[in-house]
Amino acid sequence: MSRQRKIVVTVAAVILIVSTPVFWLLDGPDAGQLVGASVQGATGVCGLLWAWIEPATRARDTVTRTGRAEAYGGGEAHTGIRRRHGGSGVGGVEQSGDAIARGQGSRAGTGIDYTG
Repeated sequence: MSRQRKIVVTVAAVILIVSTPVFWLLDGPDAGQLVGASVQGATGVCGLLWAWIEPATRARDTVTRTGRAEAYGGGEAHTGIRRRHGGSGVGGVEQSGDAIARGQGSRAGTGIDYTG
């Protein structure tokens, strides 16, 4: 998510988090409304913190300066990151080497491979 979009979502969330408790509190709240307003505010703040922190803590796959991968006669060669059951889709490759596959069914790769 872009920084501008994250800021817009945050501002909208803050407005929504604050709006309902404010209406409750302006009308002379009883104990239940005060507790409800506090719980709603705390839940909203926790949700916002999670939305900002979670993407930063997600693992990122990175491959840098990989070597040469060669596969012949149906073989497979890979010098980067390989996940057979899919991946996060978050990652990057820098200065990858050559990948050469010769022969039917051969596969070679030097970056990130999320194929199943």
